Amino acid sequence: MIDYYETKEHPVNRIMVLEAFKKVKSSGGSGGIDGQRISDFEEGLNRNVYKLWNRMSSGSYHPSAIKEVLIPKKSGGTRGLGIPTVSDRVCQQVVKTYLERIVEPTFHPDSYGYRPGRNAHMAIQSATRRCSKIGWVLDIDISGFFDNIPHDLLLKAVEHYTKEKWVLMYIERWLKADVVKQGTGLIERREKGTPQGGVISGLLANMFLHFTFDKWMAKHFPKIQFERYSDDIIVHCVSNKQAAFMKTRLAERLNECGLSMNAAKTKIVYCRNDRNRENPETASSFDFLGYTFKPRYCPTKDGLKLITAACMSESSKTSVRDKLRKFSIRKFRGNIQELSSAINVMLKGWINYYCRFHKWTTVGLWFWLNRKLIEWKMAQKRRMGKRKAIRWLETVYQGKPNLFAHWQLVPPTLGRNRRPDFGSAV
Repeated sequence: MIDYYETKEHPVNRIMVLEAFKKVKSSGGSGGIDGQRISDFEEGLNRNVYKLWNRMSSGSYHPSAIKEVLIPKKSGGTRGLGIPTVSDRVCQQVVKTYLERIVEPTFHPDSYGYRPGRNAHMAIQSATRRCSKIGWVLDIDISGFFDNIPHDLLLKAVEHYTKEKWVLMYIERWLKADVVKQGTGLIERREKGTPQGGVISGLLANMFLHFTFDKWMAKHFPKIQFERYSDDIIVHCVSNKQAAFMKTRLAERLNECGLSMNAAKTKIVYCRNDRNRENPETASSFDFLGYTFKPRYCPTKDGLKLITAACMSESSKTSVRDKLRKFSIRKFRGNIQELSSAINVMLKGWINYYCRFHKWTTVGLWFWLNRKLIEWKMAQKRRMGKRKAIRWLETVYQGKPNLFAHWQLVPPTLGRNRRPDFGSAV
């Protein structure tokens, strides 16, 4: 009988590795540089768990190189994600599980990213509530945060929570693991930063910013409120003067900690009422976690009111359209049921995230998608005109109103001049 609690030099047992694999499996993801998939690891589960336990518990475990995958940014350009191998993700999960129970109780209540029981919607809701009371916002952009975290300061933050040598040793090895660049295959040796995409990267980022930002703010400016989702940060200020002062102080603080504020993208915003801005050139909106915050007239139970509302940002809408264009609905070969199966997972994800607040502002996006479905049908049936394709799609909707996830928001039966009734709730 296998003793899953057997230990060696370092206090890692096989049950810890097995539980870590279960979490990695539930998160999914592609293979790393070795090409091994989660299903491949699972085929030889007992053997693979034993091998990782043996190496981690003896100190002989060394991570493989990290595979870089470039993904497009909403603001343009690309950013690199670091994809560790499945084995490395399991090992990172072992350490993450160990550390998380220690660090979580100490984290700031306004830190929302990569934390159990917290999410982006909670940060957005908090920001909306505060923006309705405090008009000025400092929208902070940190230049290349994940790529520039100083290793010595990060390890110092980890040491604050644990003196376990095996934890510090493996984190240092992960930080220094080579990165294989996409396209060129060149190997990059890193002296700073943690690849965005690793299982433990979010926790390490939070530990670093807990000392760099959260605790520093609580100590020096305890009355100033903020929301932080990893390195996405907004600070609420009572005046333009205070916002400018905080911008200077935070730029200095980031420099002290080996980081830099992106002066071009960091901005001061007055987001309540345009008429009350001290300077016409002051921005009146900002983007946070895929939503745009700006004063707008919104339907409430008391009629239209001017409030600071969080709505799906234009860059997020562009990103959704670009992904659907890349899928190429018009060229899809298959029936309507197969098409819905192919894109509904994406649609449900977008709707669940972007339609949580003020979903009426997404109407144009779903009208656009219905037009793409009409164009698909016209491309399938070369002699079918637009009117006939519209009637056909209406008939499909009447028989299967839940076929596409977005039809619950914008059915294809709505005419050009009609709008769905979302009720009066904001």
